[in-house]
Amino acid sequence: MLLWASLLVLAPVSGQIAAPKPVISLHPPWTVVFKGETVTLTCHVPHLRAAEYITWHLSYFGKDLLHKTPGNTLKVHDSGRFRCQTKDSPPSDSVRLIFSSDWLILQAPHTVFEGDTLVLRCQVKGRQKLITVKYSWNGKVISVSNQGQDLLIPQASLNNSGHYQCIGFLERDHYVYKSSTRIIKIQELFPYPKLQVTPSQPTEGSSVNLSCQTQLPLERSDTLLYFTFFRDRGVMLSDWSRSPELQITTIWREDSGSYWCTAATAIPSIQKHSLPLQVHVQGVPVSGVLLETQPQGGQALAGEPLVLVCSVAEGTGDIAFSWHREDTGEHVGRKQQRSQRAELEIPAVGGSHMGRYYCTADNGHGLARSGALNVTVTGTPGNRSGLIAAGATGGLLSILLLAVALWMYHQHQRKSGGRFLENTTRSTPTIGPGEAPHSGCPALVELQQLYGNGYLEEENLAYSEIRIIQLGQEEAASTSRTSLENKLLSVDNLKLYPKQ
Repeated sequence: MLLWASLLVLAPVSGQIAAPKPVISLHPPWTVVFKGETVTLTCHVPHLRAAEYITWHLSYFGKDLLHKTPGNTLKVHDSGRFRCQTKDSPPSDSVRLIFSSDWLILQAPHTVFEGDTLVLRCQVKGRQKLITVKYSWNGKVISVSNQGQDLLIPQASLNNSGHYQCIGFLERDHYVYKSSTRIIKIQELFPYPKLQVTPSQPTEGSSVNLSCQTQLPLERSDTLLYFTFFRDRGVMLSDWSRSPELQITTIWREDSGSYWCTAATAIPSIQKHSLPLQVHVQGVPVSGVLLETQPQGGQALAGEPLVLVCSVAEGTGDIAFSWHREDTGEHVGRKQQRSQRAELEIPAVGGSHMGRYYCTADNGHGLARSGALNVTVTGTPGNRSGLIAAGATGGLLSILLLAVALWMYHQHQRKSGGRFLENTTRSTPTIGPGEAPHSGCPALVELQQLYGNGYLEEENLAYSEIRIIQLGQEEAASTSRTSLENKLLSVDNLKLYPKQ
């Protein structure tokens, strides 16, 4: 009826190891028997060596005696109290045995824990048969059996403790027999757990350990216990686990509140809650507020972005960051976040952004301010690539205007009978040896150099020259009119190209 465990140590659910105290078991398991019967006591000792002697402490009629046995058992025939121990262990808890001379006795186990099945047996002397048995608890009949059966109370609780008695009717006569009253105390399987928080006054951002402390008795050290943890309004912080420990890696001020834990068995289900424990999470005030800029030193280029960086050396929780102009009293921006650093960006700074800036930080424990930082803006809006693009665009527009001018000039020449010849070289044509200019005709001359090869140093670009040449009338006549009309204008390499 009693399930004896290995009894090595106390169950390590509280993180502590108790001394290896021996435990005594009985066979038969009853603490009350009739005179003339024998009860065998067994001393359960962890790591008992075969040759080791057990010392028994016997208490008979107010006298204490010592008795040694080579094994761990002792047969008993007389009433008394008994304890056992080895030379290295403390004494066990005592067991009291009663050898009764009554006609009717009520038998019960030596130890009953909550969750166990309580078995009560009404026994008559001489093994006679009982036709009717009544069991009473605290003077109230709780069971009547016409077959003299045992009384079973499954999953006994602490409330089942009390005074028990049995009443029997023998089959041979009509006498009523009553047993002596027995006080039966149901023992706790484990005490109500106690929650321990380490550290007891945590600070924001730190870790916290929760420990649900309880312990099992030696006789039930193999019972499996499960644990879980709760916070305000029954918020479950963990699933059921064999571990009585829970670590909160990071705790914040809003995590302050009431905490408790629960320990339970699986089958049968016995749950016990710890008393609630108030946990107050302390915040760290902000300090060491510093304002910096990107680019560094508060020097910004006009049209470029500027980032104002506000940071704190210490401070926990949500921090409210604010940026201000000291010279104008203007509030520039605000951010609140769980961080020791915040940024405020000005997308494109100008002259109006020059001035002295500072920032503040506050996490609810007092506001702290940084020193002032002077912001200067240099240069004009724009950049080098924009200048190059503008120069290239201007060059293309100039060439387009030149082409239009040449076309208009050609139209004027056609109306006045002039001719225009395509120039296939970049030099002025010359007259061959022995040739003279045709009389009455103007010599071949270079009228105008509209555009010459050159470089635009700033834009890193080059351009090609364009020349307009007018020929004499006879040479113009000897040239195919069709060719002249189809090739009115020649622009040699009319394009922009990078300078080599």
